[in-house]
Amino acid sequence: MTGRLKGRVALITGANRGIGLAIAQEYAKEGATCILAARNLSALKKVADELSATGAEVVVVELDQENDQSIHSAIKEVSKRFSKLDIFVANAASLGARKPIISYPIDTWRHTFQVNVHANLLLLQGLDPLLKKSEAGRVIVLSAQVATVAKAGTGSYAVSKAALESLARIYMIEAKDTPIRVNTVSPMATRTKMRADAAPTEDPMTLKTPEAIAPLFVELGMPSCMLQGEWINADHWLESKKL
Repeated sequence: MTGRLKGRVALITGANRGIGLAIAQEYAKEGATCILAARNLSALKKVADELSATGAEVVVVELDQENDQSIHSAIKEVSKRFSKLDIFVANAASLGARKPIISYPIDTWRHTFQVNVHANLLLLQGLDPLLKKSEAGRVIVLSAQVATVAKAGTGSYAVSKAALESLARIYMIEAKDTPIRVNTVSPMATRTKMRADAAPTEDPMTLKTPEAIAPLFVELGMPSCMLQGEWINADHWLESKKL
């Protein structure tokens, strides 16, 4: 452990795989107390065991973003265990269907908005008191380039991510008199299951790994990070590290 996040408590949604898992691993390495949240409890416990074996402090919280009661229960559990929350990484998301807008299935549309937008609204509402008790609360929202650059077939995923970005901006403005900082990250093309589902003909070995961009989330989660309202392209961030 190098300790850049020592003493900080971080909640990561969708922490059982992909980018969420990579962030959890990096946070644990940097000394953060990690709250791992997802609906796959058995997978979460396996991750928690692996991280705990390295000396990290890890807590598992079951969170099904399709279910409002599960969201409220997760918030209640976090609030009972911790007096503050320093970092909230809103990572978990639903891809939706890859269909034209004109024939998009409305049930899928509603489901995507529940997971990607409504759940994060409830999480922000419930976690806000804990974030405001931190001396340097950090909210990191994962979005996507299609939220701002229209692409055919991206449907509810693109539109819900645009709504999520708007939600994050409004929260940032309303929390302007607090130490909370809110930033958005677009991971860009990354080797994850969601990317494979979205682009099944793409060779995953041509894509960067989630681990490659995990250090970006450490930077954004540090008390010294004063960025506010930034939309960060992870590929551009990686390029800047090579200079």
